[in-house]
Amino acid sequence: MSRIQTAFQRLRQAGRKALIPYITAGDPEPSVTVPVMRAMVDAGADVIELGVPFSDPMADGPVIQRSGERALRHGVGLPQVLHMVVEFRRENAATPVVLMGYANPIEAMGSAQFVRAAQEAGVDGVIVVDYPPEESREFAELVRAAGMDPIFLLAPTSTDDRVAGIARQASGYIYYVSLKGITGASHLDLADVAANVQRIRRETNLPVGVGFGIRDGVTAKAICAFADAAIIGTRVIQEMEGAAPVEVPEKVRAFLRGVRLAMDT
Repeated sequence: MSRIQTAFQRLRQAGRKALIPYITAGDPEPSVTVPVMRAMVDAGADVIELGVPFSDPMADGPVIQRSGERALRHGVGLPQVLHMVVEFRRENAATPVVLMGYANPIEAMGSAQFVRAAQEAGVDGVIVVDYPPEESREFAELVRAAGMDPIFLLAPTSTDDRVAGIARQASGYIYYVSLKGITGASHLDLADVAANVQRIRRETNLPVGVGFGIRDGVTAKAICAFADAAIIGTRVIQEMEGAAPVEVPEKVRAFLRGVRLAMDT
């Protein structure tokens, strides 16, 4: 059983939902990333999504775009991100780490080499935003064969056929994008999200995590009334933006503790 499956099984047995925070690796500077990952675990994170910096992040809003630009200025690319996972694994062998990013860095490294390197680093899952499922079956098979989970996105505009197709390919969990638009948007329609999560559940037994538009403990708790996980990224990075690098881990820890408390209350 993978670390992701183990985490969700443990949460189901405890009657709890998953908190999945996202940060961009290398932001605000490379030395901060692993301490922030550890702080997220201390605060109650169940899975960590670690963003791979990329120069043209089409799905990301201005906050996450800025975080990627800061990381790129420090020379952080896919090899450096994998090294950060290695460093994190020296003290944490249990918390799942999911890499989230775009196809270009993987293509530049080579899919097979990337999968081997990610497996060796201790990565548990991979989200490639611009790999359509129809064109990524071979990549998904490589990821699964290495004991990792290929995680796919679904959106309000996903057709029933797309939902069924992704349900057949995905493992770990399914990431439901709660709204039309980019990360950081705030117009969250809970009734619509709930209906679409139910539509996904008709096609799969995988956990369904909801991201985009979750900004605090109140929205995370509301989402987890019907979803298996709350995925929160933009708001975490906003907490980081206003702090000196040495203060960032504690800022993230304090914010996520509040979210975790609200989800568990």
